[in-house]
Amino acid sequence: MVFSSSVFLFVFLPLVFLLYKVSPSKIKNTILIVFSLIFYAWGEPLYVLLMLLSVAVNYALAIGIDTGEPESRRKPRYFLLIMTIVFNIGMLFVFKYSNFFVDNFNSIMNLKISIPTIRLPIGISFFTFQAMSYTIDVYRGGTKAQKNPLNILLYISFFPQLIAGPIVLYSDIEQQIQNRVETSEKTVAGIKRFVIGLSKKMLLANTFGAVADQIFALDVSGINIAVAWLGAITYALQIYFDFSGYSDMAIGLAKLFGFELKENFDYPYTADSIKNFWRRWHISLSGWFKDYLYIPLGGNRRGTLRTAVNLLIVFFCTGIWHGAQWTFVVWGFYHGFFIMLERVGIIRPERFKIPGLARIYTLLVVITAFVIFRASTIQQGLIMIGKMFVGWHLNDDMIIVFSRIMSPYLVVVLLIGFFAATPWPKNWAGRLAQRLNRRPILVELSSMLVTLMLFIVCVLSLSSAAYNPFIYFRF
Repeated sequence: MVFSSSVFLFVFLPLVFLLYKVSPSKIKNTILIVFSLIFYAWGEPLYVLLMLLSVAVNYALAIGIDTGEPESRRKPRYFLLIMTIVFNIGMLFVFKYSNFFVDNFNSIMNLKISIPTIRLPIGISFFTFQAMSYTIDVYRGGTKAQKNPLNILLYISFFPQLIAGPIVLYSDIEQQIQNRVETSEKTVAGIKRFVIGLSKKMLLANTFGAVADQIFALDVSGINIAVAWLGAITYALQIYFDFSGYSDMAIGLAKLFGFELKENFDYPYTADSIKNFWRRWHISLSGWFKDYLYIPLGGNRRGTLRTAVNLLIVFFCTGIWHGAQWTFVVWGFYHGFFIMLERVGIIRPERFKIPGLARIYTLLVVITAFVIFRASTIQQGLIMIGKMFVGWHLNDDMIIVFSRIMSPYLVVVLLIGFFAATPWPKNWAGRLAQRLNRRPILVELSSMLVTLMLFIVCVLSLSSAAYNPFIYFRF
């Protein structure tokens, strides 16, 4: 079940919200658990058992770690931690990477080993990383093991962030699971935030995605610079508004039930370095890898060479986390390479003397990297990147393709997308609210009217559009 579907908007969400609000406090968490399991089982009726297994194993191992002996006696904590990591990584490997590994092994060794094609469970990377961070934090002493299994089940299965994040640490939500504040102000703020995310998804991401799909389906060897850049830019905008829109919806939905989730995006396309980009893009994932991989590897504390190696390891894992394809691996190394160059001082964006050059550099790296990310093969991605810089040829076919795709409607949506990817709308809205601060009722009514109008437009778009994927569901 996806947030931008009629079933979710008009059946599931009203039902769970109403039952939650009328239920006594003692069973509110149970209501959320039941509906979260229904939400996941709607699209994954069998794999909901896999998620429950993950919850059960991590719950049990965390209790063992928390009560185990520090030395190698009856319950060695370190051994249980290794078991946790092996179980979680092993589950990811089996369901996400086993076919990829066997295919590449057969290619290298010229063998014909065959295994059944395993369908990827939706959101497995997200809920597995949450479960693993919980048990690691228990081992580190950052949190105590939760004795109530229902609390851990809610933490892992909470439907707003279950299948596409943000990745939530247990320490950030532990107190909220047991005691959270629900107010009408928070509910209204949650509705607004959800509609903003839905608008990003339905009105912007879907439009850009349809264009990007058309261009990436072409024979890239025949495209020119204009078509190549249009495909690259529309995909970069699609993935941003798709994923940040989902995060907005998740944060908004959580507010409806009294939860506060951390931000996952901070206008990454305004970054002035690749390092700064990763402080703004998918913040929960980059933070996870920093805390649970980069720092344990030594971070930047063991010299320049070791720091460079650690960065490349982290970004290799970041790439492969997104999926079992070499394009994702190359995308990860690509970002890691530029961060490494910035870290050792070979590239210093902060010293660029031309105003705006640092942002142009960052956007060039990010957009060309996303071409590799989106491409079906590395070869297709490299050819398209080449066309973005040397594809100056003009022919009738490409002129027709470009003129057909670049409609007046797309031009308007592109301009809106460029504007919405910056803090300007938020800043302008804030200034307007300050000017009207003597009339708070007018500000609130205007805000709710805009929210209602956006929701109506989204519903109309939903009823007429067949194109409605969520990119990060497959990760």
